Amino acid sequence: MRVTVCELPHAPRALAEAWAGLCEHTSKAQSELVLLPELVFVDPVWEEDRFDPVHWSAVVAHSAARLRHLPELCTPSVVGTRPVSIDGRPFNQGFIWTADAGVAPLRRKFHLPAEPGYWEDRWFDRGDPAFPDFCAGPLRFGLNICTELWALETYPVYAERNVQAILSPRATGATTTSKWLSVGVVAAVRSGAFSLSSNRVDPTGACGGVGWIIDPEGRILATTGREQPFATVDIDLAASAEARTRYPRYVFSGGD
Repeated sequence: MRVTVCELPHAPRALAEAWAGLCEHTSKAQSELVLLPELVFVDPVWEEDRFDPVHWSAVVAHSAARLRHLPELCTPSVVGTRPVSIDGRPFNQGFIWTADAGVAPLRRKFHLPAEPGYWEDRWFDRGDPAFPDFCAGPLRFGLNICTELWALETYPVYAERNVQAILSPRATGATTTSKWLSVGVVAAVRSGAFSLSSNRVDPTGACGGVGWIIDPEGRILATTGREQPFATVDIDLAASAEARTRYPRYVFSGGD
């Protein structure tokens, strides 16, 4: 399966230019799945320490409008997250877009940071504590949104369910890139699945880019960067099943 990860800015002019480049890339590469960064298209409202209902309504509306542009990627499936209000409550909700069905909801982010620059607990309600698996064409995947890459307890469950990839939209800072890449490797090796992540990027470094594609043995197949903000790799979905027969996965098989 041909998959694409990316890094995208949020400033309107920079995003418009980057989006055009991503659409050109995915069209030429004939990507079958594109993973977008966390809360793509919207301002980083979580940097403010006080919830603003007017600003919230604006980003929800803006995100909904921008999601109508997903067909421009010319790919069968797109996964990301979006701001939504459900029964008057704000959530960071995963979504999958397909050419056949349009946008459909996935799980909502449950683990929310609460610190300067990342006041997510003030902008979002806790979502879904369960981490089910989903499908995008032939791909069975789990969705661990940003901070939820550290939910290490989800990886043996994914292994038991034969999940083939863990998709992780992010909004993480430049100074912690090596830490996030490390946990991406752990996610892949422990679950026996591919680890895919796309990140937001901005000039301040509050979001530092670097998306990745990591194979089930922890080998980094591709990363994104300033010069190459998009990366596409053909992944062998059968490799996930084979990986679970090898160390360290087999040691824990049936014992978690």
